[in-house]
Amino acid sequence: MHGKLRMSRHAVSALIAAGALAALPLVLGATADAAPAGSSGAGAPPAQVCGFKNNPPQQYKHVIWVWMENQPYTNIIGSPTSPYVNSLAQQCGLATNYHNITHPSAPEYLAATSGELGGAGDCTPSQCPDSNDNIFNEADLHGVSWKTYSGGEASVQNDTSLAPQYRTPTCAQGDPGSGYNPPYDVNHNPPVYYTDINPQLLDPSAPPGPCQLDDVDAGTPLYGNFASDLASNRLPAFSFIGPDLCSDTHDCPIYNGDNYLQDLIGTIVSSNEYQSGQTVLFLVWDEGEGGTSTDCAFNTTDVGCHVAAVVVSPSTRPGTQSDVLFNHYSLLKTTEQLLNLPLLGHSADPDINSMIGAFNL
Repeated sequence: MHGKLRMSRHAVSALIAAGALAALPLVLGATADAAPAGSSGAGAPPAQVCGFKNNPPQQYKHVIWVWMENQPYTNIIGSPTSPYVNSLAQQCGLATNYHNITHPSAPEYLAATSGELGGAGDCTPSQCPDSNDNIFNEADLHGVSWKTYSGGEASVQNDTSLAPQYRTPTCAQGDPGSGYNPPYDVNHNPPVYYTDINPQLLDPSAPPGPCQLDDVDAGTPLYGNFASDLASNRLPAFSFIGPDLCSDTHDCPIYNGDNYLQDLIGTIVSSNEYQSGQTVLFLVWDEGEGGTSTDCAFNTTDVGCHVAAVVVSPSTRPGTQSDVLFNHYSLLKTTEQLLNLPLLGHSADPDINSMIGAFNL
């Protein structure tokens, strides 16, 4: 797909089973030939995805989050359904003891971006407007650029069953009752909830806020808003990528998400921005499934509380694994530290571990 080199899934699965992925010499997902002009911003793929810089930069230019959906750790790590993610974990860094905060989805996204729980029961922004401070607002206050790239968001414009205020082309609320407008789900798009950056949530006649300006449709890994920003060196300091409901594995099998990630992350690590050594990417799943607990931040026994988290950076040594207890609050703390932003909510708690030391960031 898209002219990329792909090892067969059978071959990669065999390598996973044999524990041999660490020896793979090639970047799975690297382009076989030059990308179309202006489509990916790619230079020559690095000889290694991670570890080609000995030391982290003094200051990161870009922190990228990619959020996937509803898979416990064992459904991803070591599974033949996700060969690309397993190869990436072997080539970069894997947090083996990473946890979501609670259930269901909306509280995870809000906890990770504010340090506080919100969105109980997957309520929509109009049902549960959130007044907590958040990383998007703090970024604005400190002159740090940000954007959220939300999969399928543009499709909401065409849903004529919704009132106009719910189907805006950016910062889209979607269905006010469920937020579920496949392939878009507002439950997976946190800035729409925050009243300080989305004033139209409380007053539809208010002038556009940062959410209306900086929350956009993602497009595909090679075409669309994210690909364009990456190719033209316009990537913000903080990027939140929430794939559409098929690509994030919410509504489609895991291998759909694995294919998407191979295209997306393959494009990112081949880009000039990444190869310059000042970009770090965190790939996480919002929550596990199959457990019984909703108190997950420090729960190391419930399968529904344990999710995969992969750290991709030029200075992360290949094959790094950390069994330190991390969770979504750790992700927030780490990002705030990398971007010199204040610690919000529970990210400031002393028992919330930063990921910087473990992954040489």
